[in-house]
Amino acid sequence: MPTLADVVQELESLYDPRWAESWDAVGLVCGDPSAEVRKILFAVDPVAAVADEALDWGADLIVTHHPLYLRGTTSVAATTFKGRLVHTLIKNDVGLFTAHTNADVADPGVSDALARAVGLTGPLVPLQPAADDPRRGLGRIGSLPEPVPLAEFARRAADGLPATAGGLRVAGDPDRPIRRVAVSGGAGDSLLGAARAAGVDVFLTADLRHHPASEFVEAGGPALIDAAHWATEWPWLADAARRLTSASAARGITVETRVSETVTDAWNTTAKCEDFT
Repeated sequence: MPTLADVVQELESLYDPRWAESWDAVGLVCGDPSAEVRKILFAVDPVAAVADEALDWGADLIVTHHPLYLRGTTSVAATTFKGRLVHTLIKNDVGLFTAHTNADVADPGVSDALARAVGLTGPLVPLQPAADDPRRGLGRIGSLPEPVPLAEFARRAADGLPATAGGLRVAGDPDRPIRRVAVSGGAGDSLLGAARAAGVDVFLTADLRHHPASEFVEAGGPALIDAAHWATEWPWLADAARRLTSASAARGITVETRVSETVTDAWNTTAKCEDFT
């Protein structure tokens, strides 16, 4: 039976913590390294609903993309939702591990899975390559098998991503031909300049703000598609689970993995103004 330490070693071989940004908090959050691990749940967010799913399934470890504590803390008291989560996990012998920006820049990583989910085929290259290894980096650039109008690509992207209340927001001429595409899982404001320089037809990401997006489009940049943050990162979970299972099997370690289908997007409904009159 593999131990938590064995699984952490495999995860860190796939998503080296040295690749994480200096401000990030990745790795093992809680759990006894000597504890046995049979079942591993993969999820985007370390929240109560995910912990409940893990307990119902009998998971020994939760692997999330987002950190629980991104900033330092002096307390894990159960007076906050984060403290309560830590208490729940420890009481039930469930570990928590995070792969965040180190998974974003991995090869393959978060944006590779996003690119495949929205229909990109063939080779993928980083939108913003890592300084120490051009095969890794933020975002990915790839191509569609054949050009399609922006409206059609947006429909395909919506079909390839998990449904969220907000759907996809699109900026650009609906008839604009789309062939070369850039994507980035999570917040992509910082990569707008890289997308323009890459000469892509559309940039799909999340959390785009009004002014940067407006100025980008007005300046003649690529079309934009803004998806829910959670939805752009969710496709990575299945890829990470497969890679962990495969790497573990190569060492004679057997673990069972599961991808959480709990929607943890912060926005859970939409409304028109007249709904409140």
